Amino acid sequence: MLKPSYNETLLEAGIDEAGRGCLAGPVFAAAVILPRNLMLDDINDSKKITEKKRYELREIIIKHAIDYAVEYSTNEEIDKLNILRATILAMHRCLDKLKVKPDFIIIDGNKFIPYKNIPYKTIVKGDSLYMNIAAASILAKTYRDDYMKNLHLKYPQYMWNENKGYPTESHIKAIEMYGLTPYHRKSFHLKCQQLRLF
Repeated sequence: MLKPSYNETLLEAGIDEAGRGCLAGPVFAAAVILPRNLMLDDINDSKKITEKKRYELREIIIKHAIDYAVEYSTNEEIDKLNILRATILAMHRCLDKLKVKPDFIIIDGNKFIPYKNIPYKTIVKGDSLYMNIAAASILAKTYRDDYMKNLHLKYPQYMWNENKGYPTESHIKAIEMYGLTPYHRKSFHLKCQQLRLF
């Protein structure tokens, strides 16, 4: 079972992202503050649980969280800033949106930019270790999936309802056939060309 939090004395927010490796769409981030006594046996890194379970857990997290926020950076911001800076921007937007301000922040991964002098800790694979980061990973993933499913209605040929913008074979073939949409990350496309994926 995952640990509830990293810091046992301070009010802590866990943060994670979804969509960093996609060719299209925004990168999402979520921040979650959970009660210390909340124990959810099924919660884990969003990549390790089924889509159905993610959506079930999302409702539980939303119901029981002390506070949570979900935000994103657009594909234009990703192209302008680079994916790392755009991801951290989305994380900061989550923290801005929280009504309850945390005393400590833990972030999945190894990169972060300080936020308003709040102490923080980056943790590689933190979504497999701490419940609040895992909860954030589930919210970021499900909200982003919803966003891409809605975009699919406008651009069905790219199959974003299935691949969510990731570089699957069908997505790459669709780009070859139909070109790029306004939601594709142009900087990622150039890198893929250099890697001879197109």
